[in-house]
Amino acid sequence: MRIIDDISNFIFVEDKPQKADIIFIPGGSYAEISEEAAKLWHQRYSDLILPSGKYSVKRGYFPGPLSKGDIYNKKYNTEWEFLKDALIQNGVDEKSVLREDNSQYTYQNALFSKEVTDKYNLNIKKAIICCKSFHARRCLMYYQIAYPQTEFIVCPSNIKGINKESWFKTEEGIDKVMGELMRCGSQFKEVFGAGLLAL
Repeated sequence: MRIIDDISNFIFVEDKPQKADIIFIPGGSYAEISEEAAKLWHQRYSDLILPSGKYSVKRGYFPGPLSKGDIYNKKYNTEWEFLKDALIQNGVDEKSVLREDNSQYTYQNALFSKEVTDKYNLNIKKAIICCKSFHARRCLMYYQIAYPQTEFIVCPSNIKGINKESWFKTEEGIDKVMGELMRCGSQFKEVFGAGLLAL
């Protein structure tokens, strides 16, 4: 069905890896996004990785890993601590990992990451984003706003079997994707507001 294809193509952004100045990991509780970033680091697509995240503004605390808790089983106070530990356990040199542990939602992940890279005077011409597959469009939207001159390569991870080919086959997949579709629209309006109408 075309409607499924159209939604799939919009939400599930995915690119082939390319050499980049940095790998961004928008905050989260799933180890797979750090594991993907670690794999790309080992393949020398980038020397720097910037995980981002304190905890969800809705929760007010970090609940711990939502995947692979048997492997990543330390006490983590923030998403950044968890994502960093997953990187280190997958062989990433600690010196390659930058820190952003104050953001509480996706837009802040992008904005606060920009503050970190500015602090280190990093000129980010090309960047990789490692995120959940169904979170890809919204991550790309916000990081592109924070870094308007940067070319982004999205290298997502499938979480809970929700991907471009299967999301519409389960209730959870439909809920996740429709939730992202709704947030992309409402949050786009919040960020740009009347500014676009004046163009």
